[in-house]
Amino acid sequence: MSIDRDTFENASEGELADLSVPDQVLGFLAANADHAFKAREIASRIDVDEGAVSTALSRLKSRDLVEHKATYWAVIDDDERLEGYRGYERATALFNDQLGTEDAAAWREHAPEESHPSVEDER
Repeated sequence: MSIDRDTFENASEGELADLSVPDQVLGFLAANADHAFKAREIASRIDVDEGAVSTALSRLKSRDLVEHKATYWAVIDDDERLEGYRGYERATALFNDQLGTEDAAAWREHAPEESHPSVEDER
């Protein structure tokens, strides 16, 4: 499996050992940005189950990080957006390690009854 140079330079050994499937897929596509691939080919090249790759591609597409045409997938041509994703993922992992993951039920339990004044009523 290949990863892009930025990930190689900025990720710790532990992060590289534990790359998620979306990170592996995005890294592969970024390292091969001049090509588009079918999900099956991505799966075989990074040695990950094709179903997991397809799910990862759908999630990456919903975040506007990859493009899809017919049966082909390619990384977007927007370095700033890609950097933003990497920074967000890295920060989230760091905070989760340090503080634990967020508990959505706890957030709802402490949510105010009324909306903040900056939120307009939809009537």
